[in-house]
Amino acid sequence: MRRHWMVITEDGHMVTGRQEPRLVLVSLTSEGGQMCLNGPDMEKLRFPLIQPENPIIDCRVFSSDIQGRDCGDEVSRWLTRCLVSEKTFRMVHYEPHMKPRKPAETEFLYPQSEKVAYPDSGAVMLLSEASVKDLSSRLENDVTVARFRPNIVVSGCDAFDEDSWDDIQIGNVQMRRVMACGRCIFTTVDPETGVMSRKQPLEMLKSYRMCDEAEKHIYKTAPLFGQMFSISKDGILQVGDVVYKISH
Repeated sequence: MRRHWMVITEDGHMVTGRQEPRLVLVSLTSEGGQMCLNGPDMEKLRFPLIQPENPIIDCRVFSSDIQGRDCGDEVSRWLTRCLVSEKTFRMVHYEPHMKPRKPAETEFLYPQSEKVAYPDSGAVMLLSEASVKDLSSRLENDVTVARFRPNIVVSGCDAFDEDSWDDIQIGNVQMRRVMACGRCIFTTVDPETGVMSRKQPLEMLKSYRMCDEAEKHIYKTAPLFGQMFSISKDGILQVGDVVYKISH
């Protein structure tokens, strides 16, 4: 859930589907101690998880500095070919000894103890299927949960119930809600085609999911869809676990 791999430009700046929409078509999996890259019309590429001989690169995630271990020239060539770009791309891997980022430095609602590697802000974003269904009912073309990239998807609740879940437990993991997830142009990238429309569903979200006036200093002009959580008690959760609201 903590996103320890990142695509970068040659000068170390992060690359996401905002800059390269086709990146949403690339998948990274683990098979037998090796990492595997898959993409459309590309041969699967396997490379070692640990490559201590590769250089460590100084990277930038928005305005924050962080390091990453280069994943090698073969990975770079594969990504550059897959993304069909004139630029050269590389991939880095965050290792435990590297200094993490603190979300509180850019989003003041996060606890000072929260640490992350490469996510935009926090590591955990939760969204309900009902909220996505509500949005789809307002659009010409349905959208799926995949478009919003949550790492926890909840079923069996009403649309936007998750907005009011301050403290929850899933499995034996306890989480506390930090803030809503302000959405950006990335939501207009179709996860099936890797094409960015720059319009929907972002425009529809802006028509009915804006923050209250009192929270404009936090979310500015971003519509809210999904909730960011911090982990208050580590543990294990799995598909099918019940979500419990914790009352104090």
